[in-house]
Amino acid sequence: MSTQRNGFAFVIAAMAGVAIWSLAGLVIPRREPWDAGLYWACFYPMAVAVAAVLGYRFPQRPEALAIIVFEAQFLAMCVRNGELGNLWPIGMLLFAVVALPGVAAAKLVARRSPFKAG
Repeated sequence: MSTQRNGFAFVIAAMAGVAIWSLAGLVIPRREPWDAGLYWACFYPMAVAVAAVLGYRFPQRPEALAIIVFEAQFLAMCVRNGELGNLWPIGMLLFAVVALPGVAAAKLVARRSPFKAG
């Protein structure tokens, strides 16, 4: 995968993660949307699905794209809350753990992708 294509895919993944968290924040009236069941019922599966779609379309680094989708949500949370906080490493780790189903989905569909570089 070329560097330019990598960068494009990473930007799309980051924008998708920010968009998902921002949309969740508009719909869910909490400081952190993941404190509500609606996040886990709607927005979390949406993030996993986005990771899978990105893995299918850009199959060379599906795990990285999935991680970016979720870590971008962490960054969006920090911006929305107006603070990084002193526990940010734990927050990033938590989002990385939450990303594991997205990583699995992205890797699974990437195997069948017709977009693999030859």
